[in-house]
Amino acid sequence: MKRKIPLVNGEIYHILNKSIAGYEIFNTQADYLRMQHLFRYYQKETQIRFSDFLLLKGVGTGFNTYLAEYNADKNDLVQIIAYCLMPTHFHLILKQLENDGISKFIGNILNSYTRYFNVKHKRRGPLWEAKFKNVLVGNDEQLLHLTRYLHSNPTTALLVKKPEEWLYSSYKEYLGTSEELTLCDHKDLIDINPKSYRKFVNNRISYQRELAKIKSLLLD
Repeated sequence: MKRKIPLVNGEIYHILNKSIAGYEIFNTQADYLRMQHLFRYYQKETQIRFSDFLLLKGVGTGFNTYLAEYNADKNDLVQIIAYCLMPTHFHLILKQLENDGISKFIGNILNSYTRYFNVKHKRRGPLWEAKFKNVLVGNDEQLLHLTRYLHSNPTTALLVKKPEEWLYSSYKEYLGTSEELTLCDHKDLIDINPKSYRKFVNNRISYQRELAKIKSLLLD
């Protein structure tokens, strides 16, 4: 999945990909969890498919623990800074760590989820738009406001009343209240105080005013 303009190591990008024709591709909690696991699994270089990894004997003892041991000597392709899964698409904020790291990471998760979804629903053919969209995040202020945009998506779409009610984003990780799979590493980039960040996300009036600051980063 080569880009006309190469993605650069050390830079941060807002990534978006959508399903074909707005098709709902996340329908159950299991679907969302599958994608979250794919994020974690394909964050590192890997030699086997995720579906084959799940068949290894040790996985049944605990996914997170076994995966940490399995991946201990592998390099990270990307740093996952924030994410939000929606019924028809997903947003990611990624820092590229290895050459073609973002393209490899996205390509792997798209292919793997397509196989999973097609088998589950007895269908064939592509599931995603041809290429993922990306835009460079220029500075720390843009990054902070972009995380709020991602974490506000479920409330904007009226899927939930409060961002913390949506289980399929990194918002609860930012608040330090996540009891599920943790995926994100943002502490070297953003100094987050959970109480202040919650207020920052819930301040809708300020959010609308500040949205203009990151308008160029938003992907439709």
